[in-house]
Amino acid sequence: MASRAERFKKAAVKAARTARKWAETAAREADRLLAEARKRAETKERQMKLKAALKRTGKVLRAAGRAAIVAGIAAGIASARANRGKLTKKAKR
Repeated sequence: MASRAERFKKAAVKAARTARKWAETAAREADRLLAEARKRAETKERQMKLKAALKRTGKVLRAAGRAAIVAGIAAGIASARANRGKLTKKAKR
């Protein structure tokens, strides 16, 4: 029969192996969770960047729309001023 010291060493070695196995498992799980958190953070960051870009694009398009309206009005006014003294075929009748 093994001595008390040998049984103690055997139990200690077994406990150390089990602890090492669980530590490796915990490290793998922590790495997996960290990778998932990074992925989600990147996705959130991408979403925020995309949203900001869309807002900027919307502002540019609104400004372009206003400029087109103003240009149309200005063209209409210029055309009216150019034709001020001239009579069209309809007006001659």
